[in-house]
Amino acid sequence: MRLQKFIYSFGMLLICISSFSQSTKQQQLEEQRRQLKEQIEQMKSLLADTKLKQRSVLDEVETLNSRINTRQNLIKITNQQANLLTREINANLKKMGSYRDELKVLKEDYARMIIKSYKSKSQQSKIMFLLSSSDFTQAYKRLQYMKQYNEHRKEQADQIQKRTEELQKLNKNLLQRKKNKEVLIEENREAQQQLKEEKKQQQALMASIRKKEGTYKKEIKKKQEKASAIDKAIEKLIREAIAKANKKAGKKASKKGSATTFALTPEDKKLADNFTANKGKFPWPVGTGRITKKYGQQPHPTLPNIQINSSGVELETRPGEKARAIFEGEVMAIQKLKNAGRLVHVRHGNYITVYYNLENITVKEGQKVSTKQSIGEVRVNPSTGRAIMKFLIFKDTKKMNPQSWIYKM
Repeated sequence: MRLQKFIYSFGMLLICISSFSQSTKQQQLEEQRRQLKEQIEQMKSLLADTKLKQRSVLDEVETLNSRINTRQNLIKITNQQANLLTREINANLKKMGSYRDELKVLKEDYARMIIKSYKSKSQQSKIMFLLSSSDFTQAYKRLQYMKQYNEHRKEQADQIQKRTEELQKLNKNLLQRKKNKEVLIEENREAQQQLKEEKKQQQALMASIRKKEGTYKKEIKKKQEKASAIDKAIEKLIREAIAKANKKAGKKASKKGSATTFALTPEDKKLADNFTANKGKFPWPVGTGRITKKYGQQPHPTLPNIQINSSGVELETRPGEKARAIFEGEVMAIQKLKNAGRLVHVRHGNYITVYYNLENITVKEGQKVSTKQSIGEVRVNPSTGRAIMKFLIFKDTKKMNPQSWIYKM
């Protein structure tokens, strides 16, 4: 009996561990699904805010492409949740089968005990059973046996009650799982339909672009030239800041007259080491947003035969959203450039984070800032109604990929 209980308990432990693992995975998937749904709603909101604005067809296609990709990810995550629910439902059915089998054995065993007890009562009373003992020791043993027998009967009755309640709870849980799965399937059906409609819009817009591809190529080239001019102005400011900091530290400039690395004080080095140690853990430079352009050389999102280059990442967020420092540091410079609004440079030892296309700046040069501290507001483009901030990371004068440094970017 003890071996049977041990085997059963061990089996239930394995089932519980499996259930806990599946529950954790389900929570993770639900959180991913929630974030994707938020992104889609945010994109809808952005489009609603800008529908009366003048929007480039390229911008429209870019936003639509992003919505399509996000919706496809949502459908994928929802499918994973539905499949996991199917496994949970099957696990519940298996567990319910085990409980029913055990309950059957418990009831049969309990029935035999009741019958045996009834027969023993009909043959002789408990008192006579004790009085018929040959000596005190035998009477004591018989008394202990009767006590253990009654306790075992109570234990069996309690086990039956417990398993019955657990079975009812599992059945209720099973019905809820099935209901959740039906909701997910219905949501996926709607998402598939919306995806189909968005792809139709995408095809129509792409057809209009192909008719005027030469015009749009010129538009893209012009934007790239403006971005390159901004990058050069940023790099120049950083070189000047390095030269100024090194001069203050008493470090001589190189033969070319331009230093490319900061001379670090012990305090600066400690800050830079902390910055390096947090790679991949930094918060986003905006509270909410999505990537509209990744770092580095890449095909244009709308015309893939054209290559573009980005020195950082571009993030579209809600109008009025605050830009925030990703790590503690000091405001090195506040810069104003044509086509880039205001830029804030924050120094972290020999690392520099740059936030541009801001307005209503809330910090000043030389000010110490903390992680997630607001430094300004993302500027809304008056012609498109979009709030897009570009974010860069430098190590001295070398550009870094922000997506490698920011958590889940």
